[in-house]
Amino acid sequence: MKTLNKTLLAALIALITAGLFVVTSQALGSDDEEDGGTIVFTKPVKAVIFEHSIHMDMGLECDSCHDDLFEMATGTAEENDDFTMKSLYDGKYCGACHDGDTAFASNTRCTSCHIGVKGYDKMMGNEKKGEHEGHH
Repeated sequence: MKTLNKTLLAALIALITAGLFVVTSQALGSDDEEDGGTIVFTKPVKAVIFEHSIHMDMGLECDSCHDDLFEMATGTAEENDDFTMKSLYDGKYCGACHDGDTAFASNTRCTSCHIGVKGYDKMMGNEKKGEHEGHH
C-alpha cells in the first residue's frame, strides 16, 4: 500500500511539474528573461528540463551556479563531452547540489528533470494526434 501511495504521489508530482513546464514553454532556452527562464537540454538525451524560477524561489542566486558549474550562455554545457549522468553522480554540473544532502540526489526522482521524448514533443506541441485512433 505504501508503494502504491508513493507511486501515485510521484505521478501527481510529475503531472503538476509537466503542467508548469507547458505554461512556461514560451521561455524555452531564453537568456534574456530576468530569471533565466526554462532550459531544455536535448543532449546527450532528449529531454531534460531546468527551471530557473524554481531554483531562484529556493533562494539561489545566479552566481550559485554561474560561472563555476555552468557558463551563462544556454546550450554550452551540452557541448561538453562530460555532460553526462556519470558527471552528475561525480558532483559536476547539477550534481554539485543534487547529491542527496543539499538537494535530492541525481539518481532519484528522475522524472523531476527527465521529461523524455514524449514530454518534449508535448511541450513543443509536436504530439501526434489520433495516432491510436481505430486501434482498439
